[in-house]
Amino acid sequence: MLDVLNILTVGVLLGGIYAIVAVGLNLIFGVIRVVNFAQGEFVTFGLYGAYAAQIATGMDPYLAPLIVVPVLFVLGAVIYIVILRPLQNDPMMQVFATFGILMVSQNAILALTGGVAYSVQSAFIGMSVSLGPIQIGLSRVIVLAVATLVTAAVALYLRHTRNGKAIRAVAQDRTAARLMGIRVETVYTLTFGIGAALAGLAGCLLSPLYTMTPQIGMNFILPAFAVVVLGGLGSVLGAFVGGFVVGLTEALAGFYLDPALKHAVIFIVFIAVLVVRPSGLFGVAGAEEVGLRDQN
Repeated sequence: MLDVLNILTVGVLLGGIYAIVAVGLNLIFGVIRVVNFAQGEFVTFGLYGAYAAQIATGMDPYLAPLIVVPVLFVLGAVIYIVILRPLQNDPMMQVFATFGILMVSQNAILALTGGVAYSVQSAFIGMSVSLGPIQIGLSRVIVLAVATLVTAAVALYLRHTRNGKAIRAVAQDRTAARLMGIRVETVYTLTFGIGAALAGLAGCLLSPLYTMTPQIGMNFILPAFAVVVLGGLGSVLGAFVGGFVVGLTEALAGFYLDPALKHAVIFIVFIAVLVVRPSGLFGVAGAEEVGLRDQN
């Protein structure tokens, strides 16, 4: 029984990691309707940003988002304006462009670091909390708590703020939104910036848990895509819940089967869910066309 509880705990904590990465990815897809292969690189930038902040100022990585998140928001907005906006009428080329950003980013980091792995230190590393007989690393609990708060904050932002309502309107019908006076291109830029900022936040939170390498973003992007589709395209709540589905599946498969098969099992579950419910667990039929319908 203790083994099962440990596995479930690991799965939930892992799900929190995937959820916080997937929320931004799902937001970008739901509004701009582009599959952003570069989302994992924004996580990488967040990781290295936390490292740079600690080297420069001695800042704890859990405080680094105060610097890194605004920088990643601006970077995401600039990337959309300079690279993706000119390709707006060619969605396939936008997908290729995000893949190109991924390759350029990885090679640039490799050139700057020489392939040397880096890590950061946090005052919270080594601390734990007790959940009955289970000891849980405080760093992972922080990731889970922030993922929950961020998901709630994004949902509230989309539902109750002026800009959030504009984002939802563009996601549902960009033509009608344009006729109502909403600046669609501004909304796209804002959305891509928010998605990049959320990925940067994830990178900062994960920096004490992972050793940084130029290719580390690939560890998150494939599970994040599975999370997005499992939870439902365009659903913030779906991205959050889907993260836990993928995290628990990975933990159970790694323990009971073979860690090398965990991704295969994840995508078997992925296919099974889509066969039963093609729109995902929380998606609405046709959400791939109308964007963010479900903002619960």
